[in-house]
Amino acid sequence: MKEVYDLDIYVLAEKLSDFIWYDFAKWDKKVQNTIGYQIIRSADSIAVNIAFTSADRKNFYLYSRGSFEETKSWLRKLIRRKIISDADVERYKIIIDELGPKLNAFITKTKSSIY
Repeated sequence: MKEVYDLDIYVLAEKLSDFIWYDFAKWDKKVQNTIGYQIIRSADSIAVNIAFTSADRKNFYLYSRGSFEETKSWLRKLIRRKIISDADVERYKIIIDELGPKLNAFITKTKSSIY
């Protein structure tokens, strides 16, 4: 059995949150204080909720998906407001396009069993 930290979804979630963490420094104070801190929290929560180990962990996997959707919503705002460059948009898109389906498959699989 794999450790949670070795799962593709965990690694991708960490990669996404790290991209956001480092991009935060490029944003002006207005963006940092409004969207910035919120998106850092939501992106960090994706992996944190995947790593949860209590008997109630299946619910935390659902919270992880909620955090993923929240992060995507913040990213859409950053893109629409021209805060994120086209190159960064592509970088985020690659991770999101891979993480979303894998996270959904993981949640579906764990509904009937424990990973």
